[in-house]
Amino acid sequence: MRCEAGGGVALGEVGCPADVVPVTGHEESSAMDSVLTQVFLPVALGIVMLGLGLGLTVADFKRIVVFPKAVLVALVCQVLLLPAVCFGLVLLLDLDPTLAAGMMLLAASPGGTTANLYSHLFGGNVALNVTLTAVNSVLAIFTLPLVVNFALNHFLSGTDQIGLQFGKSLQVFAIVLIPVAIGMFIRHCSVDFADRMQRPVRILSVVVLVLVIVGTLVSEKDNIATYFADAGLVALLFNVISLGVGYFLPRLAGLDRGDSVAAAMEIGIHNGTLAIFIATTLLASTALAVPAAVYSIIMFFTAAAFGYLVRPTRSVQAEPALTD
Repeated sequence: MRCEAGGGVALGEVGCPADVVPVTGHEESSAMDSVLTQVFLPVALGIVMLGLGLGLTVADFKRIVVFPKAVLVALVCQVLLLPAVCFGLVLLLDLDPTLAAGMMLLAASPGGTTANLYSHLFGGNVALNVTLTAVNSVLAIFTLPLVVNFALNHFLSGTDQIGLQFGKSLQVFAIVLIPVAIGMFIRHCSVDFADRMQRPVRILSVVVLVLVIVGTLVSEKDNIATYFADAGLVALLFNVISLGVGYFLPRLAGLDRGDSVAAAMEIGIHNGTLAIFIATTLLASTALAVPAAVYSIIMFFTAAAFGYLVRPTRSVQAEPALTD
């Protein structure tokens, strides 16, 4: 415990001035958490979304007409199937209500920029990834509050947990779209500069995600063993199912392997930084952020393993699209 100076000088029983309010370790921890959620996380998410914008142009949104079936199939998986699958999983495994709501928040979050890198490494259609990331990030402004508020009402009704009201939804809109728009504007003004900045910003985004995960887990250090045990299995199952649905459903719909890999990575790799930001900053609950932190650790390994399994064999030089 430390003391903050006040107006008097008389000493109390513990050696502090009598009119001084002691600052406990808990209060210091709360102050640190406040800095994390109110300052670091918004800046961190802004960096991630700026990096996304540096790689986007208006043509990426127009490319929907180039990949109409691929975009439609992937969006159906991302926006409709994933929340339904996640909802079924948390009910089936009887997950703690707060963690269940956190899983639904993660399921409603759009794909992360890392999906483009994984798609490139394992032969996916990176152009499709860029388009899906762009469209998903815009759609999430509308779909994410709906899913999150449904989850909070279902799992945490009767508690003091407040949902994503209109003002908070506007904050999501601002923190997602404004940095993306700035990044796109920078690219419009100087393509060379944007290209040079993409790699360092991408690396910084990964570092930021790691720091955000660590900060979230440290904030919940007293409960982390229980939370990880409870949320770990659900997060792993959800990630594997997401990757599987993202790959095999497009294949069943007649898309080629490259498009299917792109969809799988987009659907299986979520923007964990956004989910953690919404949980800790807008919903003021670190516990809600734990599933996103756990998932963000798992997804890098499972996505790499999945990409290795569906990679093209050496005997397959090129595979034409089955249909468009």
